Amino acid sequence: MLKRPFDKTKLPSRHVTEGPARAPHRSYYYAMGMTEDEIHQPFVGVATCWNEAAPCNIALSRQAQAVKMGVKQGFGTPREFTTITVTDGIAMGHEGMRSSLASREAIADTVELTMRGHCYDALVGLAGCDKSLPGMMMAMVRLNVPSVFIYGGSILPGKAPQVDEIPEDFRTRDLTVQDMFEAVGRHQNNELSDAALAMLERVACPSAGACGGQFTANTMACVSEAIGLALMNSSGMPAPYESRDAYGEASGQAVMDLLENNIRARDVVTRKSLENAARVVACTGGSTNAGLHLPAIAHEAGIEFYLEDVCEIFRDTPYFVDLKPGGAYVAKDLFDAGGIPVVMKELRKAGLIHEDCITASGRSIGEELELIDRNADGKVIHSIENPITKTGGVVGLKGNLAPEGAIVKVAGIAPENQVFTGPARVFESEEEAFEAVKSRGYEEGDVIVIRNEGPAGGPGMREMLATTAALSGQGMGKKVALITDGRFSGATRGFCVGHVGPEAAQGGPIAFLKTGDMITIDAIKGEINVDVSDEEMDARRQAWPGARPTNYAAGALWKFAQLVGPTYKGAVTHPGAVAETHVYMDQ
Repeated sequence: MLKRPFDKTKLPSRHVTEGPARAPHRSYYYAMGMTEDEIHQPFVGVATCWNEAAPCNIALSRQAQAVKMGVKQGFGTPREFTTITVTDGIAMGHEGMRSSLASREAIADTVELTMRGHCYDALVGLAGCDKSLPGMMMAMVRLNVPSVFIYGGSILPGKAPQVDEIPEDFRTRDLTVQDMFEAVGRHQNNELSDAALAMLERVACPSAGACGGQFTANTMACVSEAIGLALMNSSGMPAPYESRDAYGEASGQAVMDLLENNIRARDVVTRKSLENAARVVACTGGSTNAGLHLPAIAHEAGIEFYLEDVCEIFRDTPYFVDLKPGGAYVAKDLFDAGGIPVVMKELRKAGLIHEDCITASGRSIGEELELIDRNADGKVIHSIENPITKTGGVVGLKGNLAPEGAIVKVAGIAPENQVFTGPARVFESEEEAFEAVKSRGYEEGDVIVIRNEGPAGGPGMREMLATTAALSGQGMGKKVALITDGRFSGATRGFCVGHVGPEAAQGGPIAFLKTGDMITIDAIKGEINVDVSDEEMDARRQAWPGARPTNYAAGALWKFAQLVGPTYKGAVTHPGAVAETHVYMDQ
């Protein structure tokens, strides 16, 4: 096979490999066993979020080796490196969750710094858990190098022992970590014994891989295909399948093709491709966190694509893929049914996909879909002509309680239950709310308000899964509503409104609510309002003592709180592509 004629004089790696002045640099490469040919080939960063924190990330190191093989086959020189991950399933329900959203920025920053510092020419990024997926994609778009994303894969579904001590509804369904959070609520409600809880926790998560429902990790994995940064169908195969290596190898080869043809991340991530991604989130009942991450990815490309833009697409996209937590199936079932390519074929039938968007293969979305011969199975993937509901599984809200917007997941909630009016029961933190839920310190019909949990005020915009899962476990998930300036896990069920903006710490109306105020959430009309006059709200604003002090007066979370922008713009921490004065790839 002939070597590819890459011209290193136009690639960043020339700064560390070419010419007599770079002899010291080359001596380092020889020290690592590299050959002369390898030194003078393009350098491809192979970035993983591998760690031993959780099953989401544990298989990434092995998969990276397959990527490196593909890069080598394409006459590139792979250079593997790792970055951090904060895994939400471990961080959930305590102070550790404050680190989650900040880790997205840290991942993007550290990948950028590694690529810049070592002058790598292209990037293949592997990620497994919630924030690591958008963080890696943000780095690709920020650097604007030829890039391919690959998801580490989902976990296999768990199965409960068939013993009488475990309630029948647990025994007859596929288990995910969501079921464990709800089992805690059942246990607190004295409906689940210590022994049953212990049995369930041993079987709910039986393998490597990210959470199995259409929670944030799988939602953003679907986004990676729909937006074009990942090879088609690469996100669906479960992590334990060693046949995933074929996708890793193909991704390594693909990035070399992109490099040869100078197809960069911002050629792939456009306004149209962001709209494609939002469509796929909506029709699969994906995580509300996509409303945070899609604007953040757009920001790296200099595209104004905010929460309201995302929600506008959600509003007119049918919901037709029946996945947990609102539906019945898990990621493995979606893969077995044909995955995101079949989902996008259904969207194409209704003219809801921009087919001219370029993808990581170098082909357009339309060309990729022409290669797909499978069709909707009618069970996991319904036909778009016969959707589960006619509008998306996630809805945007606006009103006098959220002038900058909010978001609610309605997948699995009947239309007649998508309007809720009730008195506010206000809590100043997640911990305060969780204690009240444990002790039944609320009433049926309440709108539970958790404030001071936004990006700056938390700091860190924590997810409220422990609280919402406890409510579900107590059988109250449909009998109360919950609103917060924080976030919800993709595993959240029930009528839960997140991303309320402006957040309390920045003087948003949520800061001025009082217990007893009547709140109406209308997901049909897309509205969220409190029955308090403008005059009364202004008086409360004047009497407001200001943002609640936090314990984070130094360190990474302090830094994040100082820099973070509004939620509706993606809670980003730098000016983005619009402020760039140079392009990394061309320097």
